[in-house]
Amino acid sequence: MRRLRRAIVAVLALALVAGAIYAIVAVLQRSETLVSERCVAVVGSESYELATDQSANASLIAAISVRRGMPPRAASIALATAMQESRLRNINYGDEAGPDSRGLFQQRPSQGWGTEAQVMDPLYAANAFYDGLAKIPGYESMEVTQAAQAVQRSAFPRAYAQHEPMGRAFASALTGHSESALSCELRMPDAAGDPAAVVNELTTAFGAQASSVEGRSVHVDVTGTQAWAIGHWAVANAKELSITQVDVAGHTWNREKRNGWTDAAAPSDTLTITVSAPTT
Repeated sequence: MRRLRRAIVAVLALALVAGAIYAIVAVLQRSETLVSERCVAVVGSESYELATDQSANASLIAAISVRRGMPPRAASIALATAMQESRLRNINYGDEAGPDSRGLFQQRPSQGWGTEAQVMDPLYAANAFYDGLAKIPGYESMEVTQAAQAVQRSAFPRAYAQHEPMGRAFASALTGHSESALSCELRMPDAAGDPAAVVNELTTAFGAQASSVEGRSVHVDVTGTQAWAIGHWAVANAKELSITQVDVAGHTWNREKRNGWTDAAAPSDTLTITVSAPTT
């Protein structure tokens, strides 16, 4: 009888432990599901929010301006323009004013912007916009509406102005002129990241960088505004590339902690981007 009681107690204990583990896992899974994924850029006391796909497109547009050596104002104009034209999404349709408009900037093949395939390529589209902007004398001191309209020739030129504050905040962060100013709140990745994919996408955006791969991490030998431009780019692309941590200039963004940028002991002469490991 005593053995039976001990066996029953052991079974009950195991059941309680299993139930507790199940409850913890369920809570964690539910908390992940409840995470509202978004990216936020802060300038001064103001903050501006974009969805993760919008932020990734914004990061490419800003990176190309950095690669071309253009001032942050160029990125502000480009981001405000793309937000008005496509909501910063690479859409494959136009409207009544431009039925053949396509892509981030709603560029029209019929007006000489390129083929449909070209304007649907975000890299091509952003460069085409900057090519046009660079031809506008004094665009750096123009109102966003004036500069954008000079390139786009929109039927609604004043509409660009409403997106200027957002464009300025994201451009300042994504060109590296504001430190620890862009953060994304994300669920944890459900697949392993690939350091090589990070290097490939980084090269597409910024051109070749002095970098090395060590395990799950990519080390990029950059400092100053370039380091922050790439660091913020990595955060903006963390969802797609399964990035879990970014370390730059003594600051860390950690995907799991979801507390923005915090102080860390990261060396100031190296930027490190870490991707998720395979699940076991």
